[in-house]
Amino acid sequence: MRRIDLRTPPPVTGAAHGRAPVDGRPVDYRDALPRADFDIEAAIPAVRAICDEVRERGVVAVTEYSARFDGVEQTDITVPPEACARALEELDPAVRAGLEESIRRLRATCEAELETDAVSEPAPGARVTTRIVPMGRVGLYVPGGIAPLVSSVVMNVVPAQVAGVREIALTSTPQSEHGGLPHPTILAACALLGITEVYAVGGAQAVAMFAYGAGPCRRVDLVTGPGSIWTVTAKRLLKGIVGIDSEAGPTEIAVLADDSADPAHVAADLLSQSEHDVLAASVLVTPSEALADKVEVSLSEQVARTRHVERIRTSLTGAQSAIVLVDDLEQGLDVVDAYAAEHLEIQTVDATERAMRVRNAGAVFVGPHTPVSLGDYCAGSNHVLPTGGCACHSSGLSVRSFTKTVHVVEYGEQALRDVAPHVVALAEAEDLPGHGEAVRIRVEPR
Repeated sequence: MRRIDLRTPPPVTGAAHGRAPVDGRPVDYRDALPRADFDIEAAIPAVRAICDEVRERGVVAVTEYSARFDGVEQTDITVPPEACARALEELDPAVRAGLEESIRRLRATCEAELETDAVSEPAPGARVTTRIVPMGRVGLYVPGGIAPLVSSVVMNVVPAQVAGVREIALTSTPQSEHGGLPHPTILAACALLGITEVYAVGGAQAVAMFAYGAGPCRRVDLVTGPGSIWTVTAKRLLKGIVGIDSEAGPTEIAVLADDSADPAHVAADLLSQSEHDVLAASVLVTPSEALADKVEVSLSEQVARTRHVERIRTSLTGAQSAIVLVDDLEQGLDVVDAYAAEHLEIQTVDATERAMRVRNAGAVFVGPHTPVSLGDYCAGSNHVLPTGGCACHSSGLSVRSFTKTVHVVEYGEQALRDVAPHVVALAEAEDLPGHGEAVRIRVEPR
């Protein structure tokens, strides 16, 4: 892994995003930190054409793209319920037990997140009720290209179910080796969770199918789930036509560690995320050159023993991965806050205290016994998280992602009379006299 040295010049304590003066000019750590080359803008023309075709020609266009991109000839994009049931019957018992435990733990977290309606009374006789309303119909996307991400079925479905969404549709890439259906493990998870509306569609055409409706699939209110650059680009283009959770790109892990960390643990965690994709980012932030050296040695040993050697080596040696050297853990906190990682591990002394000071991360994993892999499957947290630095303004998937708030406003006659002069004054200030008149007509004699 390449190294980035941020130890000189020293940071300005408490500066936004870890800004440090260089020749009198502020420098933003975000400009120095590595990122994957995930060029959505370059993909827009091709993806726009796909979305337009699906909007105009519906399921015919969807099946044409499945044949072109996935090598699957389809007469029906719907996955038969019996295929899901059969996949569950044939599922390895150990995998089923793992899924059941993942579902149980995530459901417990989601139920704790549930919000209730709130009522405020800003004045006598005036009431505003904030209702928590679940989405009516959602479309969940589960990647099935490089790896069948069965855990993403759980992470998408459980919060939607706990939120109270009435209709849940799920889609995943059709695969020729499985008769044009999604991977059987994904179908088994659907059966386990009681999802009966399942489609064999992947990529940009899947997002367009959800946004516009195509064939048996009616349009949805919200699309969630990670995916390839094609999927992410489609979400950007169709945002506004349909709601989206985020534009989740290649996975990333940042580890803030000091000499108290076990180099083999750090190396294993960096490796674990790099096996997702050649564009996956693995970043170690540390004030210890000794630890950095030991991690590199351990990485070399562990990579040689793993299954996806070339994918992992490409990821770890790519421009998006690096070891970042800092003066101390205080600067390290500034750096990881600037990086705003999808997954952030804190493997330092006083790890819990430092973790609670982090502002920007999709999820934070604290201490030597909380690897990111735990969060990928069975921590009880959600692994659908913001990437590419978006954790500075966005959150991971949760129950809140599948709900919206509606204000219900109820004023009595006297309450309206009391506030009427203020409404009229503000309406006149905005040169919207009709707004004021809608109040006057109710409170002044006629």
